[in-house]
Amino acid sequence: MMKYDAVIIGSGLGGLQCGYILAKSGLRVCILEQNALIGGCLQSFKRGKNTFDTGFHYIGGLDEEQPLHQIFRYFNLLNLPWQRLDNDCFDEITIYGKRYSFANGHANFVETLSKEFPHQKENLLLYSQKLQEIGRSLFDNFKSENYNFFESPYFTQSAKEFLDATIDDERLKAVLTGASLKMQLDEHLPLYIFAQINNSFIESAWRIKGGGLQIAESLANDIRQMGGDIFTQQKVTTLVEEEGKVTKAIVNNGEAEFEADFFISNAHPVRTNEWLEESKEIRKVYRKRIINTPNSFGMFTVNLQLKENCIRYRNCNQYIYETEDIWNLFDKKNDNKSLLISYQVPKKGEFTQNIDLLMPMRWSEVEKWLGTRIMQRDDAYESLKKEKAEICIRLASKHIEGLEASIEKVYTSTPLTYHDYTGTYCGAAFGTQKDNTKLLQTILPVRTPISNLYQTGQNINLHGILGVSITSLLTCAEIVGMDHIKEQVGI
Repeated sequence: MMKYDAVIIGSGLGGLQCGYILAKSGLRVCILEQNALIGGCLQSFKRGKNTFDTGFHYIGGLDEEQPLHQIFRYFNLLNLPWQRLDNDCFDEITIYGKRYSFANGHANFVETLSKEFPHQKENLLLYSQKLQEIGRSLFDNFKSENYNFFESPYFTQSAKEFLDATIDDERLKAVLTGASLKMQLDEHLPLYIFAQINNSFIESAWRIKGGGLQIAESLANDIRQMGGDIFTQQKVTTLVEEEGKVTKAIVNNGEAEFEADFFISNAHPVRTNEWLEESKEIRKVYRKRIINTPNSFGMFTVNLQLKENCIRYRNCNQYIYETEDIWNLFDKKNDNKSLLISYQVPKKGEFTQNIDLLMPMRWSEVEKWLGTRIMQRDDAYESLKKEKAEICIRLASKHIEGLEASIEKVYTSTPLTYHDYTGTYCGAAFGTQKDNTKLLQTILPVRTPISNLYQTGQNINLHGILGVSITSLLTCAEIVGMDHIKEQVGI
């Protein structure tokens, strides 16, 4: 039996950040990770000399005086090998072969798109102003305890309603939503989520040279230096509750026990509830709410290892669409018509070694293999992956000259892969799906019905690097106090 001030379950970004905050605040911290590697969706994997990312590809808002810069300064992450993407085209949106550039800086962003849509310049200014307005509200989350941010019109209005009211050119609407393969875009997506994500990338956009795992490793190293412990291959199977509080976490069906005063779950809320089957504090209505919360779609990913000196590195992301109906990518008519292309920063020179292709994928396409073992799935699963990879490569090849002839090796993953390797429930790329008409059902609080058990990660409040970072601070504020968090981070 080991005793800590706080036990954190899951070593994804949210879990590691909570571990860092609490350790820096003087608590004795332990992080339990069920897999052999830490990092969750920050994990990277190596094949030969090449490193591939899993869920992390780029971030926004890291420039000085921007929110993520302030947050990453606190987490000691600014010294990693960040590379800023092209100022005049950090994202390239291609719809039916026509290319449009997203530029960094709001004035530059508006001016660049106005060249393609001169009749929409005033509307683009209104669009930009609203994104900036919502972006400036990010730290309103840290106002007084009586402040209920989720009652604001930023949450109750949908992104689609805002765009329909602001932009009256259908192609421009499609372009402005074209970088939305990094969120669950549907008609009920709250404007706040759409705006915060897009605003941060318009402010500045960055990749990391060498893989996103460096973020996890940096946090983990600092946690250990501050006296915290991180244990891998420790799968929580039960949380023991006594007199309305969690007293210990049991791992690997009784192999070890970890006691603490506070517990934080970085896992999906459904998983957390499964560990509390005997709880007297969690009522049926709460369990039902958690089970019925919809999850976002997953991603099929093709990691391409390339021959040397064949494909020039592009310091931007490419979003490819063979449809204008970007709000309904899962309609049958739109299947396999959207793709995100991400280039790995070269170790040296002007040619990239790896390219990642990401295409939205339904959980239902792989659900029947749930419970089968990695590397031991049947021929039908392998055929599905091969067919999907060929579709992605054919689509990418229309936009990257010489791609097919430059491929050395192909690696693939499905939402089931993410489910198995990172513990991501249903392989959901962006956690639970948020709904502006059902905020109380779909935006889950950091508190649980159990007084010393808290939640964090992409399923709570907001997803993405910025959203998870904000949620980590809010989670830990429940333990060490909001004033302490604001003082530490400089909010």
